[in-house]
Amino acid sequence: MSETQLSLPISVRGITKSYGRFKALDDVSLEVASGEFITLLGPSGSGKTTLLMVLAGFSRPDCGSVRFGDEEVIRMPPHKRGVGMVFQNYALFPHMNVFNNVAYPLKLRGVGSADIAQRVERALNLVQLGAFMERRVDQLSGGQRQRVALARAIVFEPRILLMDEPLSALDKKLREQMQIEIKHLHEQLGMTTVYVTHDQREALTMSDRVAVINDGRFMQLDAPKQLYERPRSQFVADFIGESSFLPVEVERNEARLNGTPLRLAEQPSAGGHQLLVVRPEKLEVLTNGSGGDLNCLTGTVKELVYQGESFLFYVSLDGGAEIAVRSPSRREALAVVPERGQPIRLGLHPEDTILVPAQS
Repeated sequence: MSETQLSLPISVRGITKSYGRFKALDDVSLEVASGEFITLLGPSGSGKTTLLMVLAGFSRPDCGSVRFGDEEVIRMPPHKRGVGMVFQNYALFPHMNVFNNVAYPLKLRGVGSADIAQRVERALNLVQLGAFMERRVDQLSGGQRQRVALARAIVFEPRILLMDEPLSALDKKLREQMQIEIKHLHEQLGMTTVYVTHDQREALTMSDRVAVINDGRFMQLDAPKQLYERPRSQFVADFIGESSFLPVEVERNEARLNGTPLRLAEQPSAGGHQLLVVRPEKLEVLTNGSGGDLNCLTGTVKELVYQGESFLFYVSLDGGAEIAVRSPSRREALAVVPERGQPIRLGLHPEDTILVPAQS
């Protein structure tokens, strides 16, 4: 399986899809580079699976264009698009063993028996199931079934791989293991991949870029680190990770929180009413005299929760707002963890002081 065989760019332009009065996709455009791993991330009903079904050919949009490389595929049936598909429920054939499940796409394409055997063995070895060819599907664990579904999707060397929440049925530990395995497999094959999930951590872990979608529109499309560290809207900041929001007034390129100027890494892009994004892990508990270069917040600890690797405590700020703070539970950090009811000073670095427009 060579990268030149498997990589193909995708161009989506002006895709709209409505179901009655409900607009599932609203003039969506997207460019996916050859060999890129891009994730469509959003809440239930956001349009992410609808877009994936449009790419696969299972759903016909009302208008727009979908091109794989130089070829327009909007009217092309699914079986002619050369796309590998991994479904949420795996869609394996229970009456077939592992070998026959993986071989099925090749038999449909009229591939000879000797070639089928070679390609099935290679695909199963890629997903570390080479010794399971004769095993029945109902004898496999959830993670093994997921690998079989992945092997079946790549065995015919598709130009594009589409994955619809394939890890949602797995437990947390296995899910995290499979995220890394799929990421490594993508690096090995170089296959253009579009992945759908509602799990923020999964999207950040696996993707070259993440497209956050809501109400049928893209809210932000960025590399994972940029998406988390520099959200452009309240929705993205709220959906990706944990956040609290504090109202800020911006005037003459100066931002003020409760009348106190904020130190910012970048000048505000607009004036008026904006929101300060406060990530729990970005806040530092300040001791006496520390925090000279930081933005300081003061308040009272309302609740303290031990969560193993960290403490999560809730603080009522002097201005009346409430925020969450996360502090590591390692020994040197325990000395500055306050108790419930105690006053607290918190520091926020200017690089982590991010403003977003308030949602109307």
